[in-house]
Amino acid sequence: MPEPARFTVTIDGRDVELSNLDKVMYPAAGFTKGEVIDYYTRLAPVLLPHLRGRALTRIRYPNGVDGAFFFEKNAPGGTPSWVRRETLPVPGSTMSRETIDFVVVDELAALVWIANLAALELHTPQWRVGADPDLMVVDLDPGAPAGLRECCAVAVLMRDRLADDGIAAYPKTSGKKGMQLCCPIAGAQSAEVVSAYAKRVADELAAQMPRSVTARMAKAIRPGKVFIDWSQNNAAKTTVAPYSLRAQPNPTVSTPLTWDEVEAIGTGDAAARQYTATDVLDRVDDHGDLLADLLSPGPRLPV
Repeated sequence: MPEPARFTVTIDGRDVELSNLDKVMYPAAGFTKGEVIDYYTRLAPVLLPHLRGRALTRIRYPNGVDGAFFFEKNAPGGTPSWVRRETLPVPGSTMSRETIDFVVVDELAALVWIANLAALELHTPQWRVGADPDLMVVDLDPGAPAGLRECCAVAVLMRDRLADDGIAAYPKTSGKKGMQLCCPIAGAQSAEVVSAYAKRVADELAAQMPRSVTARMAKAIRPGKVFIDWSQNNAAKTTVAPYSLRAQPNPTVSTPLTWDEVEAIGTGDAAARQYTATDVLDRVDDHGDLLADLLSPGPRLPV
């Protein structure tokens, strides 16, 4: 018999309604909503620790990646009572709201629930609810014709510069064209301190390599260069979470890399590529969570 359009499953004692599992979310790849839910369910052991305690911004694609989409921070109508919600201030909100009831995904049932709502992309801030930042993120955004290879070359330089200050960096692709370096830090410094430090280091590298690196946001000066976006550390900004799907023609993923891989791509010894959901499932089987060290406190940043 055909599967009903709507049905309820019980996950760790939580009832979650699923619907339209055969709906195609990625038409070019024939990747369905059922496959999205299956991917997030299978990746939950490595994904959930990176979402836990963080106010989650979702980008929802109700009709797939070729259709209209919207950003969602608030808990939507019909949110199950067991889904964790946190009311947090949102200064400067474009909707003129003082606070938002954010969703926090701490458990598998909540992850499946948002996946069923076609929340393909998951974005998190660098802080956990009620705490100062415990992560610093350096976003490497290439301006064509620069691409992921050039980002990897800059990532190695950034890694070595941060290491001079005792800061460890862990690389991942963005799932689109660039990549990020994620750095665990002590959660006792404000977002302003983190942003100022990231800007200082970005400016240093841009001064050393002005033909290939910029730390300025102006798009006119970015073609052919890698933009080191230090501003991702603003308390109001979010970054795509590790293992999140991206809304591309194929179901690409923000994928943790090894430094050996980054170095090989940066020197041209390995192909620059973005990884799909199938690739990432295999990679996690092989490597486990390459970003597990982000879950332990890092050092204080030098002021």
